[in-house]
Parts: sequence; C-alpha cells; structure tokens
Amino acid sequence: MKQFMMIVGIIAFVLVVAVMGYFVFQGIKSREQMSPGLVDGALSACPIKPNAVCSYEGTDTEHFIAPITPVTSSVTPDMTSVAKTVEALGGRIVTLDTHYLAAEFSSNLFGFVDDLELLRDPSEGVIHVRAAARVGYSDMGVNRKRVEALRQQLEAVQ
Repeated sequence: MKQFMMIVGIIAFVLVVAVMGYFVFQGIKSREQMSPGLVDGALSACPIKPNAVCSYEGTDTEHFIAPITPVTSSVTPDMTSVAKTVEALGGRIVTLDTHYLAAEFSSNLFGFVDDLELLRDPSEGVIHVRAAARVGYSDMGVNRKRVEALRQQLEAVQ
C-alpha cells in the first residue's frame, strides 16, 4: 500500500509539473505574437473561441460588446487621453495614432498576453473595441471586464 501511494504521488507530481510547463509555454508563446492590427482600416473580427469581445455590428452575441460612447459629448476623446486611461488600467501601449490604439495586458502568473485595440470613429461618435486573448480557449471573461472598466473610466471623464 505504501508503494502504491508513492507511485500515485509521483504520477500526481509529474502531472502537475507537466500542466505548469504547458502554461509557462503558452505564456511564452503569447508574448512572441503580435496584435492583429487594422485590416482594411477596421478592427479584426473575433476568433471563434470565447476569449474575445468586439463592438462591430454583426458580431455574434457571445462576442459582442457595445462600443464606447462618450456620455456628455458628441466628440470622441482623442487617443492620447484614452492611452493614459489604458495605461492606468495596466496596459502597455504598442501603437498609438490619431484614430487607433493597440495595447497589451499581461497576466501576473504566467504572463499571458491579451490584446486591446481601439478604433476611434468620429463620424459615429464612438470608439470601437476589440479585446482578445492571444492563446488559450477561455479568458474567464477578463477581456469583457477590462473593456467595461475602460468604458467606466472613459465615460466618467466625459
């Protein structure tokens, strides 16, 4: 019986090490990738996995999130002020121009990278959003929560 328990313990240890190794590998893999960027002047569509959200019309209900709309102004904020808010939420700005912002957010434990992309649309008075995990299947709702936190911060300043 004692020998059986030792074998079970060794197997459990090996499984834990293998799973941890897999997560470390996925974290490294996510840091090596880049955000998708604009495609024909628009944000990329969401992947089919439930680890992303997007504000474009036609996005399925699982992935759809409303664009960010200023509350008291018909003018969307400039991307420089939006960048400061993104950084305050823990993002690292990768690309910033007049209408587009790309940022990366990294998880503390394994360093998984999520992309946040914002596209300012002055004609509609909104900021379109795409947020997605680079690797894995589920993000446990992290990207949706991050976009809602950003929305709350941006709409509070308006």
